[in-house]
Amino acid sequence: MNRFSAPTQRPLNGSLSNRSPRLASSPSTLILLITLSLPILLFLQACASKANEKSSSPIAAAAMAIPTDGHIVQPASFSEAIEITGSLAANQEVSIASELMRKVVKVHVKEGNNVQAGALLFQLDDADLQAQLERLHQQEKLAALTEARLKDLIEHDAAVQQDYDQAATNLSVLKAEIRQLLTTIDKTRIRAPFNGRIGIIRTYPGALVSPSTVLTNIVDDDRIKLEFSVPEKYAHLVELGKPQVFSVESDTTKYGATVIAKESQMDQQTRTLLVRAISVNPRHALVPGQSARLILALRTAANALKIPSQALIPSAQGYSVFVARNNKATIAPVEIGQRGPNDVQINKGLNAGDTVIISNLLRLGPGAPVQFVTIK
Repeated sequence: MNRFSAPTQRPLNGSLSNRSPRLASSPSTLILLITLSLPILLFLQACASKANEKSSSPIAAAAMAIPTDGHIVQPASFSEAIEITGSLAANQEVSIASELMRKVVKVHVKEGNNVQAGALLFQLDDADLQAQLERLHQQEKLAALTEARLKDLIEHDAAVQQDYDQAATNLSVLKAEIRQLLTTIDKTRIRAPFNGRIGIIRTYPGALVSPSTVLTNIVDDDRIKLEFSVPEKYAHLVELGKPQVFSVESDTTKYGATVIAKESQMDQQTRTLLVRAISVNPRHALVPGQSARLILALRTAANALKIPSQALIPSAQGYSVFVARNNKATIAPVEIGQRGPNDVQINKGLNAGDTVIISNLLRLGPGAPVQFVTIK
């Protein structure tokens, strides 16, 4: 027997035959395990989804809220007003001109000076007129002597009454001519017709001027007239003595004026009524000829509910607004009254304390969540 003979090999069929049942049954086991674990996995995923939804719902709700601005409705006095463009004019304004065709001898005023009524502004040449005046004075003296002599003779019946009448008439005519010449001489001295401020001087000594030559302008701008035209719809609401407020382009100051006159009839072309108001101008900040923006006060209501005009939503049925209730937008039909430049009076549909939404209206709808950025 060989010591190094190969070891006896065990048959493999027996072992394979013993394991084959386990290997054959393993696919069924996997399918069973997967079938049993699938509901558990779905349940766990659903719980996780619900937890995520709960944790993210406040953030999503906050992200969906529409940012907007609000206005709290409060009772207040309300004045209906319209904006009208007018123009300023001096209380008095005159173009200074000569009544005679004469040469300017002297200018007694400077540009921009304030002058009193009667102050001498220009002196025209009057040398020939003074010579005529002297001649008439001499003739007057002779006529006066003749008249006195004939009067004495008449008293002694030594002269004819007709001769005396002729002498007396000649004396009266000479006196009238002297008065006329003095009036002409006075016209060579051009004076200020009223208290005012001198404008640009347009002539100088040596210039020959005529009645059509404007020497300068004088304006009384201590008070300023405001003239504006009111549409016929509101013409009956403008009352004499009623205060008004206006502004000009040169500054942001609000100036006051009082209505003093109205035109007697409407303008047939524009269907407007010309109205004049007066305003004090102590600092001369207002300049005649400026344009003015007038806020014309028409009617006044006390304890009125008003909202910004931008909150109104027009429709075929009228007007409505969005009101915030429980942080949600609610549509509310309203009835409007008077209108102002930026506000409108609410007669019906709102109560004091309501919060009206005034911005981002195009994104809103009934029930939409809102978040206020500002509330006024």
